[in-house]
Amino acid sequence: MLPRPDQKTIQTIRNAAQQMNRIERRRFQAQVVLDHCNGNTSHARTLFGWDQRTTRKALLEKEKGKTMADRERSGRKCFSRKLPNLQNDIRSLVDPNTCTHPTFGNTFRYTRMTAKAVIEALVREKGYTKKELPAESTMRALLNKMGYRLRRVQKTKPKKKFPKRMRSSPTSTPRTNEATKTLKHCESR
Repeated sequence: MLPRPDQKTIQTIRNAAQQMNRIERRRFQAQVVLDHCNGNTSHARTLFGWDQRTTRKALLEKEKGKTMADRERSGRKCFSRKLPNLQNDIRSLVDPNTCTHPTFGNTFRYTRMTAKAVIEALVREKGYTKKELPAESTMRALLNKMGYRLRRVQKTKPKKKFPKRMRSSPTSTPRTNEATKTLKHCESR
């Protein structure tokens, strides 16, 4: 059996492995397991904290001389894979109800349609079911990712014709209601 590496060497090997991507890391792990652990994956787990399945896969790749495909990630598949035409259908529904910023200050397109309205239109006009479509919050994020901003259409505000009068201005006069001038105050008896 090979002598156990000191703590500084172990930490250096761990840090080096963390800096690499998957394929490079497995090649590195295979070489370290062969050099420092005599090919024992459980020994590598206790020394470096590496997963045994990963180190076994690394050793197999080194032995065969070719890389093995990584396992597909678990979790929910994104909607672009599940529904490839979804973005095109959304564009066809939302584009007639959009406009750009009036001053062309940015590239965003503003739409009057909410995420809920887009989902309902997809069900009504494009034949999707509500179960297969994303939730309202996900639809909002998807619309933002596509460049649509879910805000009211920004219109240019008209310029005021007259400036607001200031109290300290000599031209401002206090406004009084004519009806209050003609009322006679009640005299107390």
